[in-house]
Amino acid sequence: MFKDEADFEKTVGRLNINDQPNQSHREKLRRQMLSLFDEASKGAAGRASETQAKGRTVAIGSLLKFAAAAAILIVAAIGVYQLKKPGKTVTVAKDDKINRAEAVHIGTPDLAPIELDLPRPMFVGTPQDTRVVNLEKPLGRPRPPFLAPVGTRNVAEEKPVSSSDEDPIIGDVEMITDGDKEAADGSYVELGPFTQHITIDLEAVHNIYAIVVWHYHKQSRVYFDVAVQAADDPDFITNVRTVFNNDIDNSAGLGVGADKHYTETNEGRLIDAKGVEARYVRLYSSGNTSNGLNHYIEVAIYGIPVE
Repeated sequence: MFKDEADFEKTVGRLNINDQPNQSHREKLRRQMLSLFDEASKGAAGRASETQAKGRTVAIGSLLKFAAAAAILIVAAIGVYQLKKPGKTVTVAKDDKINRAEAVHIGTPDLAPIELDLPRPMFVGTPQDTRVVNLEKPLGRPRPPFLAPVGTRNVAEEKPVSSSDEDPIIGDVEMITDGDKEAADGSYVELGPFTQHITIDLEAVHNIYAIVVWHYHKQSRVYFDVAVQAADDPDFITNVRTVFNNDIDNSAGLGVGADKHYTETNEGRLIDAKGVEARYVRLYSSGNTSNGLNHYIEVAIYGIPVE
């Protein structure tokens, strides 16, 4: 049925079979695909022989299309089964044109929008001409609600914060998790120039579904080399995972990131953490389009403790 092995693998990729998390289900899908197409080919060949004997021709395309449709239905059926398995969290992008931070988590019995109270828009002054490489376009509308398992809440509030800059220029790092997201004076922390990072200790391992960061939304700024990592230890040596990185040239030393630069707004930046298990969350930045300093108003981490 298939021209060669490469043709078969191409079809497998088109149906996202290799994305199935369970190896046994992947193999089952591949076997069922081959079986369906083989049966369709044999059936088509048999019918063709009968009709040719009677001096007629028959189109087998419809049979092959039927087999392909059947294979897709099998993929969908087993995929639905996988998504409905208790405790399984899968991320599905709503639209390729929408940032992954707006993805919706499915596969748990009950979902609900996270409770996210936004600060007042505080932008003042003339918008800057921010000609930044790899800058995403504004969404042009309010960010859609982010769905997560029921019980997900901001587990970072009032949690301990440390910083690579032990003596901030303005404010104290404890302000980063005090719940105040406003951009007014006295509500933000200013760290020194070059690459700086802050680390939040959740004091227990959590499934983290979303991280929202407000650097400084009083101006239309873009912060550089923004990266977010999760780890099991405060030194970020064990089980370190990067959930966001828009460093285009590895200047922060964490590798080249695939995420886009973005403009600060009062909505903050919502990062889809995909349910990663971690106790510590670290955020990096390396200055902004206004100056070389680093700022944080608030960081909210939405998760559920791991039992």
